[in-house]
Amino acid sequence: MSTLRIAVAQINCVVGDLDHNAALILDAARRAVEQGARLLLTPELALCGYPPEDLLLRPDFIRGCAAALAHLAADAPAGLALLVGHPHATGGQLFNAASLLRGGRVEATYFKQRLPNYEVFDEERYFDEGTAPLVVEVAGVKVGVNICADVWEAGAPEAAAAAGAQLLAVLNASPYHVDKPVTREQVLAERVLATGIPAVYCNLVGGQDELVFDGASFALDRLGRLAWRAPHCREHFATVEFSDSDIVTQPLPPVTPVEQDCYETLVLGVRDYLGKNGFKQALIGLSGGVDSA
Repeated sequence: MSTLRIAVAQINCVVGDLDHNAALILDAARRAVEQGARLLLTPELALCGYPPEDLLLRPDFIRGCAAALAHLAADAPAGLALLVGHPHATGGQLFNAASLLRGGRVEATYFKQRLPNYEVFDEERYFDEGTAPLVVEVAGVKVGVNICADVWEAGAPEAAAAAGAQLLAVLNASPYHVDKPVTREQVLAERVLATGIPAVYCNLVGGQDELVFDGASFALDRLGRLAWRAPHCREHFATVEFSDSDIVTQPLPPVTPVEQDCYETLVLGVRDYLGKNGFKQALIGLSGGVDSA
C-alpha cells in the first residue's frame, strides 16, 4: 500500500516579483520536509504571480522566469518533489505550465490544456494550449497534473486517469465571487466521480488589482466528498495524506456566513492593492455621492 504525504502551499504571490515568490515556495518546501511530506503543491503561475498579463510579452521576463525556475530546482530540499506553476516558452510557443522539480533539476513539465477567455480571463491572448497529460510518480504514487480550468470540463482529468494517475493534483488561481468555493468543490467532484481518483486543489490567495483570490484550497476523496479545506482569504500551509488509494479525511473548519467571506475578501483586496503597489497613504472620500462610490 503506497502512502504519500502532500504539502499544500496556499501562498500570496506578487506579480512580477520572481525573487519574492521563489522565497515563498522555498520556505514552504522547507516546512514540507519538516512535516514529512514528499510532494509540495503551489498555485497556478506561482513563480511569476497571476495574472502576469503583458509581462508575458517581454522576452526578458520569460527568460527571468526560466532562470528563477532553474535556481529554485537547485535550491529545493533533497527528497522533496515540488509542483511549481510558471510560464514556459518552447518552440516559439508559450504555455501556462507546471513543472515537477526534483533532485536539483526540472524533471517534467505539464502544459495547461484549457485556456479561459471570458470575463476577467484572457489567457488565449498569451498562451498556447497543451495537448498531453502528465503523470509523475512520487513515493510510489502516480500523480496526474492539471491546472485550474482543466478541471472545469471533461477531458484533461480523464486523460490523466487514462495515463495511470491514482491522484489528481490541481494548481489554481481562481478568483472569488459569492458561492465560488462551493462551486469549485462541486465542479471538481464531477471530475473525481468521472475518473474514480481523488484530487487535491491548491488555490492562490491574495489581491491583484481588481481580482481577489480567496484560497480555500481543498481535497476530495474518490467519492467526491470533501476531505480537507484550507482557510478563506489567508495564507496557509497544510499537509494532506494519501493512503490506500484515497485521501485521508481531516476535521473540516466550520462554514462561515457569506457576509463574513465577502468582508474578508474586500479587506484582503484593499490591503494587497495598497501594499503590492507600495502606497504609503490613501485618501478616502465619504461624501456618499458618486465621487466616493
